[in-house]
Amino acid sequence: MPTSRTVAVTGASRGLGAAIALELARRGWTVGCLSRKGLGIEEDGVPPDLADRLIPIACDVTDQAALVTALDGLAARTGGLHGLVNNAGIHLDGRSESFDLGDFNQVLHTNATATFGACQAAFPHLKAEKDGIRGGLIVNIGSHYDKMGVKYNAAYAASKAAVGAITRCLGVEWAKHGIRVVDVAPGFTLTDLNRSHMDDERFRAFIQKAIPRGTPGEAWEIARFVAALLVEDIPFLNGETFYIDGGQAVSN
Repeated sequence: MPTSRTVAVTGASRGLGAAIALELARRGWTVGCLSRKGLGIEEDGVPPDLADRLIPIACDVTDQAALVTALDGLAARTGGLHGLVNNAGIHLDGRSESFDLGDFNQVLHTNATATFGACQAAFPHLKAEKDGIRGGLIVNIGSHYDKMGVKYNAAYAASKAAVGAITRCLGVEWAKHGIRVVDVAPGFTLTDLNRSHMDDERFRAFIQKAIPRGTPGEAWEIARFVAALLVEDIPFLNGETFYIDGGQAVSN
């Protein structure tokens, strides 16, 4: 019998994925930290008391066979899989009239197709009976760009709109198996990967005007929300997209 619930987090080496993995570990979950390098959380400051709950797993999410192997191995090691957080993704931008179609396909494949593939890989584990618990929760990380028109971001916005559609369809289709699927769509959120954007005076002025509190989100804020969804385990919550953008969308 597993000593705690187990969740897989993709793109868990740095940034938002690392914050989500750490928050879930703090709340007692065993976390499979999937990343290309398989080094686990690469950021400094991982508390030693959480180390045993963070399992590094090498996995390229665009490789379906690798995803299946990674989740099968995690479930076998921990005694089951109770949740999945699809966080891995890329962001490429550029003028739409000249944007390379190969880059466009890469963004959609990494952000949308791989999300669907990870859900498929998790399905047999989440629907299985284990310790009297049936089903589980998939949290897909989308973006508030899914409903916005943003210059130079057709590929990224399209990929995140697809994540929302995948969430709705799987939520409806898999509810009979006890599997729920939700989409968490953050606004601009600071991580170590993008914090330098705030050094640009024009961008900083835009954020101060666009977000009612005048500052962007922090990774820990998104991580707490994602963790709360998994920990609270609300069976009637399914298929929805939750925008967490500091009120930016509703204030404009």
